[in-house]
Amino acid sequence: MTKSDGEDSRSGNRMERFQQGVRKRTDMAKKRVQSITKDDVKSYLLRNFFVLFTVIAVIVGVILGFALRSYHLSYREVKYFSFPGELLMRMLQMLVLPLIVSSLVTGVAALDSKASGKMGLRAVVYYMSTTIIAVLIGIIMVVIIHPGKGSKEKMHREGKIVRVTAADAFLDLIRNMFPPNLVEACFKQFKTNYEERTFKAPVAQNESSVLAAIINNVTEAVENLTQLKKEVIPVPGAVNGVNALGLVVFSLSFGLVIGNMKEQGRALRDFFDSLNEAIMRLVALIMWYAPLGIMFLIAGKIVEMEDMGVIGGQLAMYTVTVIIGLLIHAIVVLPLLYFLITRKNPWVFIGGLLQALITALGTSSSSATLPITFKCLEENNGVDKRITRFVLPVGATINMDGTALYEALAAIFIAQVNNMELNFGQIITIRDRLRTTTNVLGDSIGAGIVEHLSRFELRNKDAEMGNSVIEENEMKKPYQLISQENENEKPLDTETKM
Repeated sequence: MTKSDGEDSRSGNRMERFQQGVRKRTDMAKKRVQSITKDDVKSYLLRNFFVLFTVIAVIVGVILGFALRSYHLSYREVKYFSFPGELLMRMLQMLVLPLIVSSLVTGVAALDSKASGKMGLRAVVYYMSTTIIAVLIGIIMVVIIHPGKGSKEKMHREGKIVRVTAADAFLDLIRNMFPPNLVEACFKQFKTNYEERTFKAPVAQNESSVLAAIINNVTEAVENLTQLKKEVIPVPGAVNGVNALGLVVFSLSFGLVIGNMKEQGRALRDFFDSLNEAIMRLVALIMWYAPLGIMFLIAGKIVEMEDMGVIGGQLAMYTVTVIIGLLIHAIVVLPLLYFLITRKNPWVFIGGLLQALITALGTSSSSATLPITFKCLEENNGVDKRITRFVLPVGATINMDGTALYEALAAIFIAQVNNMELNFGQIITIRDRLRTTTNVLGDSIGAGIVEHLSRFELRNKDAEMGNSVIEENEMKKPYQLISQENENEKPLDTETKM
């Protein structure tokens, strides 16, 4: 028997095994399809009711938005039309602040300082890695597609350009980490402003000129020794908005202290745990209204957006470049990272996040989507509460993959149009929504990865406590206000629950 014959036989065996595997999977799929009953379909629809309802709302919102564009509604009419969506945004934003504080305090307090440190390090490494990857994708896409190429005659400047130095921006970041007033941090952030002040500065003159001036006119000499000088100086200021970074730093520190207090801190731990539970039950109620609000949000934004002809060729190409970059990061990079680290199917994990991703697409706010993200990760994907309570609030504050990609791409695009400052308010609204969806997906996949890497620390902590968080969750049945009658039914793990 020759060497080539042996290779042919081995390749033939491989092909036969492959064909047998395909036939086996096909037979299993046929049996599974044939075994499906009406009760199974009904049970699946009930479990995924909100996902299906939300998807239908998005489709109806898109159709309704494009249908209303031909009526050329006024700004006031569009605002009235979008009012149900505005209500959804206000409901979700109302819950963000207490949710961030309570979840971080309870999440950190449930772990010792060593476990919290390891978990935090893993989360930061993940966030830095995905942000760097997102920036590289943005740079590569803008260099390949080159959206800024062409004439700039149709470009125009709009708005006031405020120049901020890198040093002041960095110092503002550190200042916001330590707010002097926690109440004020709930609605204000520190921001350095700039003022132009005029003051008198001494003029250096030689002795002969001074002597000559004194001889001519003493008063004139005194006036010539000084001159008016203008200088832009930084002054303390503030902008409206929640100082999430300061609240995150305070909550992390407060949670670590409570955790180290052991029995003395139990009352505070129970308080924040109850607060977190109450907030999530409110989320369960708001989810009934979410599909309707998302429908009007999307329809209203489609009615508002500019025509592609008005936007112009370069800005349209810029929009396309951003969308392609965001899709590559969200569909290829993040699922691949999840698979390489956890060795699990990323699409099953992402399927459990579908409602959170659709909510992000509709609201264009990762903070407003945070309550829905908590619910999807904990209930649908079974991620440990100690992980979600720690990773998600931090991720919503510092992890902005989509924003990093967008801004890296925007910087080079501006350079491509000869360093011209552009107003991007005319760019179609879908770009910002995809950016927010990418941010939410990155935070959620980060929670899954950190849970996988921290599984040994979590098991050790459970063994020390003598009671696992999973067992506690099964006894409490958290957030089940929607389907109390089905609490005793445990869905199959292989199917996406909602």
